[in-house]
Amino acid sequence: MKLRCVVIDDEPLAVELLESYVRKTPFLELAGSYGSGTAAFESLREDPVDLLFCDIQMPGLNGMELSRMLPTETRIIFTTAFSRYAVEGFRVNAVDYLLKPIAYTDFLAAAEKALAWFELNARAAGAAPNAVAAAAPEKPAPASSASAAKSLFVKTEYRLQQIAFDSILYIEGLKDYVKIHVKGEPRPVLSLMSLKSLEEQLPADRFIRVHRSYIVQPSKIRTIERNRIVFEKEYIPISDNYRQAFFDFLAEHSPIV
Repeated sequence: MKLRCVVIDDEPLAVELLESYVRKTPFLELAGSYGSGTAAFESLREDPVDLLFCDIQMPGLNGMELSRMLPTETRIIFTTAFSRYAVEGFRVNAVDYLLKPIAYTDFLAAAEKALAWFELNARAAGAAPNAVAAAAPEKPAPASSASAAKSLFVKTEYRLQQIAFDSILYIEGLKDYVKIHVKGEPRPVLSLMSLKSLEEQLPADRFIRVHRSYIVQPSKIRTIERNRIVFEKEYIPISDNYRQAFFDFLAEHSPIV
């Protein structure tokens, strides 16, 4: 798979550096370079690409503003000299954030992260990157294969990590990512996939969705109060759309008296 990409920066030296990085990365194809967000927008509107390497602080149309005007299928890796933009960058669903001066190793890691996103979506949809949006819905995996397994492997931080089903407390969906909260771990496991695709890999007799953004393992629940599930200091909401199915699941597997 090759990703068509564009470099946008108002500093000519920064553009030259990123162009050289793109050319030495086998899965990237340079579709153009621009010195401003305004010039890039005019071109991208006519000829969308897969990936942007985009500076944030530019005169006229800055990188954040440009990102909000592009289709969701175009992914963005922000490049900037100012770390204060990191949080805002992730709020607009950026793939990654590179702080100048940018080393090739950091550039490559961010590019591989974008490639992983496109590969996951292409596998799920059975289509090339630019056709992801028009792809057919994902097909559920056979329940028997998930039920027989005791763990799953997820991609996280450029490696595959095995997670035992029995160790999972709950899973939180965040747009294109999921957070898998594991018992005894100080931080959740972050992986690039949709909550729906992960749900289809989980055994249906152990996990159930309780909210559009949450899946829980009922056997790990100790307390339910006011339509909320309590995991230590975290409160998981039970939405109206999933409440009946959730309590039916509890009644079937753990009688309520």
